[in-house]
Amino acid sequence: MTLMPRNSSSGPTRRQWLGSAPAALSAVSAAAQTGASARRPNIVMIISDQFRWDCVGAMGANPMNLTPNLDTIARRGVLFRSAFCNQPVCAPARASIFTGQYPARHGVWKNAIPLKEDATTLASTLRASGYSANYIGKWHLGPASDQGPVAPANRGGFLDLWQAANTLEHTSHAYEGDLYDNAGKPLHFSGVYRTDFMTGLAQQFLRSAKSPFLLTLSYLEVHHQNDKDTFDPPTEYAKRYPNPFIPKDLRPLPGSWPSQLSDYFACVAKMDETVGTVRKTLAETGLADNTILMFLSDHACHFKTRNTEYKRSPHESSIHVPLIVEGPGFNRGLEISELVSQVDVTPTLLQAAGLPVPAAMQGRSMLPLLDRKTEGWNNEVYFQMAEFVTGRGLRTPQYTYAAMAPKERGWKAVPSAPSYVEYVLYDNYADPYQHVNLAGRATHQQVAAALRARLLEHMRQAGDPAATIEPCWFPYS
Repeated sequence: MTLMPRNSSSGPTRRQWLGSAPAALSAVSAAAQTGASARRPNIVMIISDQFRWDCVGAMGANPMNLTPNLDTIARRGVLFRSAFCNQPVCAPARASIFTGQYPARHGVWKNAIPLKEDATTLASTLRASGYSANYIGKWHLGPASDQGPVAPANRGGFLDLWQAANTLEHTSHAYEGDLYDNAGKPLHFSGVYRTDFMTGLAQQFLRSAKSPFLLTLSYLEVHHQNDKDTFDPPTEYAKRYPNPFIPKDLRPLPGSWPSQLSDYFACVAKMDETVGTVRKTLAETGLADNTILMFLSDHACHFKTRNTEYKRSPHESSIHVPLIVEGPGFNRGLEISELVSQVDVTPTLLQAAGLPVPAAMQGRSMLPLLDRKTEGWNNEVYFQMAEFVTGRGLRTPQYTYAAMAPKERGWKAVPSAPSYVEYVLYDNYADPYQHVNLAGRATHQQVAAALRARLLEHMRQAGDPAATIEPCWFPYS
């Protein structure tokens, strides 16, 4: 059994080039660069918490037509088919999105650790170049003591409009709760669905916005309501999907999905409607032609099928996330199959805005992939795990490989360990739903050894302390 080469050049899938690909894309790229030099694009980033990649209809894995608006963006813009988070839990993932760094570097290796006050972020970098940096919704990067208001120093450079709560899941329910303004005063809502309230705030901003601007819309949906352990769609969506399609990774596994999947899909459909509302507002205000619109998630959701909670595992249902972009430079009608991750988001947006990527950022701009400049692209993703286990993992086109520190039990959280033991190996070509763990099997010892060496190298490059990885303790015959 062989490994995929480290620098894969696999091209767009399903949709192919229109006309002469090199010439057409070069012309589009040149036009985009000329436009960027004259007028820098606005950026609207929509984050939907805990959104599974396979809910997007354009990915071809769910037949329920839950996401017509996202599918439209995917057809018009760029769909990244293989996007992954760098840690499947809220705060570390968001820190990686905004800093372009791995948790070992930005320091937010678990929830309840604030982002460093002097962190170089997407917001601070854009703001230094004349953008306003605006934020609405869930932050989750402030001090643990600040469930609601967040001091300006802890806002990651979002120092213009601020209408947010540090942990929105703790300051609100679906139809009642609070966000907080720049001064820390509550913005109370009652009787209106949480997503609609936030979208209304976004519309107010967009109707009077001055370009260039960055607006991050960070929705709690489709995340479950923590204190109730329920997914709470709006009343008009409730019971809309009584007999839903069941994703194949969930079907043979016990978990919470039998009682929760219908409501989860309803939340997905509502989120797609919300994306449509934002797009319509951009069109009505004349902002659409010069605004990059990005949709992504911090992590996915396995419905307690892989451990006793919803994420924090190395499986596709935890780490594979949607990433879809349209706007100046991105209206290509492309599907990109190369593996990308959250540390690549900020470098990409900065380059799209015509700005240099700070040296402190560890991610790579994805823009060359749009022009099929794949040489040198290391086609694998490094990710970490914390809280539930202390672990490290590697996703390649073919394999998912992960190791954990077995002596750190349960929720005892430590940032790293001196020694790990491999415990997960999936062949995603043969077993895309990850039901057969190959870790320790005699047939895959050479594969495991190669992945082990590569994971150790990624750990070193990411800034992890030196460590060892032992082969699986319980090999199969």
